Amino acid sequence: MTPGTRSAVLGRRGGVDPNVAEQLGFTVHDVVRDLRRDVAAATLPLPIDGMEDAEASRMRLLTQLDEHLLPRLAELSSPAIVVLAGSTGAGKSTLFNSLLAEEVSEAGVLRPTTREPVVGVHPRDVDTLTPGPVTELARLVKHEGVPRGTALMDAPDLDSFLSENRSTAHQLLEAADLWLFVTTAARYGDALPWQALDRARERGASVAMVLNRVPRENLTTIRVDLNTRLKERGMKDVPLFIVPDVGPHEGLLDPKLVAPIKRWLNLMAGPERSRTVILRTLKGALGALPDWVMGLVGAVEQQGTAAFDLRNAVQSVVPDAQLSARTAVLSGAAGEGTVAARFAEIASTNHISRVTVRDGIARTTKRAGKAREAALARLREEVEATAARAFVAAGVRTEESLRATLAGPGALPAGDTILPSGTSRAKDRLVWGQSAAADWSRLADDVVGRMGGPDSTAADPEAPARAAGARKAFGDRGLAALLLATALGNEDSAGLVDRVLGETAGDAIEELQGQLAEKVALAVAEEARSVQSALDVPALADDAAAPLRVRLAELRRLT
Repeated sequence: MTPGTRSAVLGRRGGVDPNVAEQLGFTVHDVVRDLRRDVAAATLPLPIDGMEDAEASRMRLLTQLDEHLLPRLAELSSPAIVVLAGSTGAGKSTLFNSLLAEEVSEAGVLRPTTREPVVGVHPRDVDTLTPGPVTELARLVKHEGVPRGTALMDAPDLDSFLSENRSTAHQLLEAADLWLFVTTAARYGDALPWQALDRARERGASVAMVLNRVPRENLTTIRVDLNTRLKERGMKDVPLFIVPDVGPHEGLLDPKLVAPIKRWLNLMAGPERSRTVILRTLKGALGALPDWVMGLVGAVEQQGTAAFDLRNAVQSVVPDAQLSARTAVLSGAAGEGTVAARFAEIASTNHISRVTVRDGIARTTKRAGKAREAALARLREEVEATAARAFVAAGVRTEESLRATLAGPGALPAGDTILPSGTSRAKDRLVWGQSAAADWSRLADDVVGRMGGPDSTAADPEAPARAAGARKAFGDRGLAALLLATALGNEDSAGLVDRVLGETAGDAIEELQGQLAEKVALAVAEEARSVQSALDVPALADDAAAPLRVRLAELRRLT
């Protein structure tokens, strides 16, 4: 690159090529760069109908931006990339070698022949070839036979049985400024040539077509048929070159057979004329972008709609599940079973029920109270464990309801995909349940600490004395254990609490039961939240498509 050229051309880091800024507008590079960022962010996480095709289109758009548009907008002076593409056995390598009048790309009867892409560049254009997919994936050959201002590439087969070859071929096509598509008289009616041409048309690429190995006796008929097919696809202006069938042969084709293609390539030779090809493809690619982006906008909004429906489906389960959970935990059933067994054990071995009550006030020694408090620690542990199991059970029942709604008959699309795995959720549910039970248990300590305070005195003058007697008889933590067991529905502890506290216990039990019901309702909400967390991602936000719509408006102003 000469000093003058170097000063006139900005690298990728410096921004857009000034020539592009002058001919396409300086804002193009910024718009396309921002578009690339927003397309990359517009993921499609829900596997609903049409998303596989939408994701494939999104990835193609990213490839187009990365491999062609952004590099081209950053560097216009690089040679126009002309890629010979086609299916297996189309004769691309033979044609490539014949155009250069030298065998530089391996050709033969074994398929696939072209395993390594080859790009031919005029020696004086090598320094201007922009680093990118072409230079990274292909073997560079300096050759005087390549017209100035162009880089001629022999790509792998588009239908190669080697996936790596197919991937490379498609990647190189996305980087091309012009597609020289090669097919044969026997295979031009196959789906592959037309899929490739449709793909070129979608991205606005310049295209020419070579029909190889055409029997001379069928040449006119085939030419008319192919031109008709091109016209029907809106591609009537695509240059079409016919190479007659020469039968089995090795080596280069007769120069006369490839002369029309060579003359056409030479017509594009030179910096200014090749730049016209580059600009034509750039403008075509930019013109094709709004339809691609609009399709992606539709896919993103479809994801948002699906997520909205799924959120509503999850929330529809919550009210009934919470009502059921509250009813179950307040029924008193949790206070029986293991809690009742633990109380009976302590009552028989530690005689915690042997408390003298005179005039409604418990009478005992401080030492006896401490002994009862120590014994009741086991009851409190059992109560906490039972409460934790109740919270876990509420979560499990909610999960079952959610699973029936999201994955059962008539479920919404992608409903089953947002359900967390059973193992991970079971562990999280247990941790949450134990934490909630411990919080509820600590609340009882606070309730005991407030018992007999000024508020209770106004309603019952004897409340402070009764509370003081009960706290001395069982200790603060022991009394809290009895209140917790009573709130769970244990009748034995309820009888003992009633003996030592009377009406004073009413508000305390009501508060603890209210908090128990609230905790179990939270367990249901937590289960729903664990499912909805899969939907709480930026790609499924209500305004997820907004950045793409901004880019779409900018593109429409440009085109």
